[in-house]
Amino acid sequence: MNIQDFPACPFTKFDKDWALLTAGTQDDFNSMTISWGGMGTIWGKPVVFLFVKPVRYTHEFVSRHDEITVSFYDGKYKKALGIFGSKSGRDTDKPKAAGLTPKPLAQGVTYEEAKETLVCRKLYMQPMDKDAIPEACQASFYSLPGETQSHSLVIAEVLEIQ
Repeated sequence: MNIQDFPACPFTKFDKDWALLTAGTQDDFNSMTISWGGMGTIWGKPVVFLFVKPVRYTHEFVSRHDEITVSFYDGKYKKALGIFGSKSGRDTDKPKAAGLTPKPLAQGVTYEEAKETLVCRKLYMQPMDKDAIPEACQASFYSLPGETQSHSLVIAEVLEIQ
């Protein structure tokens, strides 16, 4: 699919539909459900903007690898995506528990069941400055006891759509 022809509603694609972020290679990858993200253009490239908390196991993979995929699914996979969002790859084989089939790509990993996969290369990763986040958002999203870190912003170039 031509990247410019990707039919996505930017205000529901992540928040309502959810997606799986997978980082790494076929020999070393992990996936998690994401609902915070966006798509656009920066530095003359089509990109996705993603937000990952450092406590998530997938954060380690995004830090180590430039290969990233963002995959979208039909609604019937919402329960499977819930497993990827509530279990840790540190102690759970999430693909097996969710009933999804990993699919190695030339760059990265996706799943056979994905309706669409954005094949991406990480361009930028930086922790968000918690003090610069509006107070109301800090209270809603960063006020749990012991919570000291905000999300990392990840910008990844979309290389192709499968």
